[in-house]
Formats: sequence, structure tokens, C-alpha cells
Amino acid sequence: MNLATKHLRINLIMAIFGWSILFSACSPNEDYKALLEENHLLIDANGQLTDIIVHDIFSPPVASRIYAYPAIAAYEAAVLAEPETFNSLMGQLKGSNPLLIQMEGDPEIINYHLVALAAYYKVATQLVFSEQDMMEYRDAAFENIQEAGMPESDFEAAVDLGESIGEQILAYAAQDNYHQSRSFEKYTIRNDPGSWRPTPPAYMEGIEPHWNKIRTFFLDSANQFIPPPPPPFDTVPDSRFYQDAYEVMEAGNQMDDVQEEIAYFWDCNPYKMNVKGHVMYAEKKITPGGHWMGIAGIASKAKNLDWKQTAETMAVTSIYVFDAFISCWDEKYRSVLIRPETYINRYMDESWTPLLQTPPFPEYTSGHSVISTAASLALTDLLGEPFTFLDSTEVKYGLGTREFNSFREAAEEAAISRFYGGIHYLPAIEHGVDQGKAVASWIDGHIQTRKISLAENALEEN
Repeated sequence: MNLATKHLRINLIMAIFGWSILFSACSPNEDYKALLEENHLLIDANGQLTDIIVHDIFSPPVASRIYAYPAIAAYEAAVLAEPETFNSLMGQLKGSNPLLIQMEGDPEIINYHLVALAAYYKVATQLVFSEQDMMEYRDAAFENIQEAGMPESDFEAAVDLGESIGEQILAYAAQDNYHQSRSFEKYTIRNDPGSWRPTPPAYMEGIEPHWNKIRTFFLDSANQFIPPPPPPFDTVPDSRFYQDAYEVMEAGNQMDDVQEEIAYFWDCNPYKMNVKGHVMYAEKKITPGGHWMGIAGIASKAKNLDWKQTAETMAVTSIYVFDAFISCWDEKYRSVLIRPETYINRYMDESWTPLLQTPPFPEYTSGHSVISTAASLALTDLLGEPFTFLDSTEVKYGLGTREFNSFREAAEEAAISRFYGGIHYLPAIEHGVDQGKAVASWIDGHIQTRKISLAENALEEN
């Protein structure tokens, strides 16, 4: 090989090497596409929202509202991503109108998962007290996406669309009577012996006595499914009411380890107060709705749902929970029934205390029984049964895990946990389960998230 030929080969190799470096430098990193295929981003956002709800100590009914609207906003992005599969909820939900969608750029290249995240964070941030914390979660998520190589123009187009959706959902939420209800009068304690009174140790006033005035999503009204009245109040030992209270007391006195574990696992009381000497401090806990939204996320991962199906699961579960709370709270402040702790201390054993701390609202019906039943039926309708899952929702809040073979099984355990915990009579649980079924059945007959049912879709795929 002569010198000229050798130089030519060297120059050709260097040119090829230079072009490969240039191509590598200019070729966009598209790791963001793989990142945005994951379903965990919405689940993570829901978990972050739960952390803030726990921190801000929102009541269970209010927490259900905070979960619902962001989930609906994220779901509406799934509708835009796959309009041949999903129906918009806006126009179905009571008092809602179809969204006005204005897109910047080609709809075919918009990343709708990022749209969903932007919509979720936009709404969630406006519904909590700790707005800065929610924004920090959002910024961290967005930074990861940008660092994974998403072009700035694509990023901005998706975020702008998501925030536009979020703003419209917030406008819809603003009309649900929540803000007006903040100025409604407090609950006035009744003097009759069968009515609810505040319980130790904090003797807090009754929370959300006007929650039945909040606009429902699908129920015709808050009092659409009024349960049978509780047994009439009585202090005679052979009366039904006395016997119901006696059962609660004896269950507490004879509690075994499994029953105690079940009671603590489903406690979900964000108002638990601890007393040490002259010091009282709050122990922050997840709400019942938060627990079931956590289960919705666990189930979405277990089923390997894509982000659009995950958004659907979160939105539907939150809607069932929201309307179930309104139905339950309507009955609570209609019957205004005395709690077991108060009754037992007055008429049976003045030193008796329940395993769980009694939450600050009337007894009938059992909130966990209504809400858990409704949520379990929503998830069963979406994901089927049997559905084995490990419920690790509350590990980060100091509790263990429990395994269930179906959502219904989990709901049944959640319901009876209130009896083990000493905070509900059995009729409140039994009728609460029936109330939750009625709410779920009504919503199931009216909500339409799919243009084709899951069962029909499965048949087509096979």
C-alpha cells in the first residue's frame, strides 16, 4: 500500500468516525417515549396526592372529592388518546358539559400520557392546602420526562393541553357546592339520649354535616338510597338496641389477634388523637377513599394495565367512592345515631373503650361499609374476579400487608373491621353494605367509559 493510499484510508475512516459522532450528538434521545409508556406515573401521582391529603388532614368525605376531580381530568386525556375506545365523562357527570379542546400542533404526535399527568397535577394542586408540595412532585416528574429527551416543543404542547383540561375540570368542580358549604352552620348537638355526641379524647364536633348538599356525579340525589332506619334506641337489656351494643362490647372484650389486626389495618381515621399526660397530638392516617384509591393503583399494576386503562380505573373508582360518601353522610346526619362507645359507657360499663378511636361523626350507616362495597364493585366490574392482590397501601403509614382473592373479599373485611374496632353496631355495617351495593348498581347502570365493553373487547382479541 503506497503512502497516498494509506492517507486516503485514514481520511475515510476519520470521516466515517466523525459522521458517527455527529449523528450521535444530533440524534434525539427518545427514552421519554418508553418512560411515558409506563402506567406507574399516574399511580405515583395518586400516591403523592395521598401523602398530601394525609399531611393536610382532610376529612374522609373531602378527601373523596380531592381524589375524584384529578382522576377525571387524567381520564379525559385517555379519551383524546383513544377516542375509538373511551367515552368522555364530561356530559355524563351531573352538571357537566363536553370539554372544549384546542390543540397546538398535530394531534397525532401529542403525547397524551403527559397530557394526563399535566391535567392531574393541575387539578390536584388546586384542591389541597400544601400546593407547593404538589407542585414540587409535578416538577420532579416533568423534569424526569424532559431529561429523558422529550423535545421542548412537544413537552410544552402536551402540558398546555393538559392544563387546559385541568382548568375546565376545576371550573366544573367549582360548581359542586363545596365552597359554599364551608360557610354553612356547624352541627348542633341534640339533647335526646339516642343522638350522637362527640367522643373522647378530643370531643371533636361532627364533621361535614352538610355533605349531602354536595353535587353528586351520578346519583339523582343524596337521599336516593335511604337505608332502613336503625333499631329504635332503647336501654332495656332485652331490647334490640341494647343487644347490639352488648355485642360490640363483648367483641371488644374477647378480641383475638386476627380480629385486632383486621381492625387496625382498616382504621383509616385521619382524626386519631394520642394523649400522653397533658399533651395531645394527632396521628395522621390515610382515609377510606385513599385506601381504595391505593388498591386501584395496586390492581392496575397487577393487571398490567396501560396508562389509559389505569386512568379509567382511577377515575371510575373515585366516582363510586365520591357518590357513596354523599349517600352515606346523608344518612349519618338524618339518623344522627349514638356511637357504641357513648352508649356502653352510659348504660353498661363506664370504663370500656373501643379498640379503635371513635371518629367524629354519627354512627349510622358505617362509612367504610358503604364506601368499600361501592369501590369493590367498581373494581370488580372493571377488572373481574377472582382477583388476587396484596394490599400494601398502608405500609408507608406503619401498617403491614394483607392478601385478598377479590375486591369483594377486601370490602367484606373492611366492613366487619368496624365491628371489631368497636365503633359500629352490626346493623350499621349490614345496611351500609346494602347501601354501597345500591349506589354501585345505580352508577354501573349509568356510567359509560367504554364504547365497547371489556367483555366484548376480550372476545374480539381472541
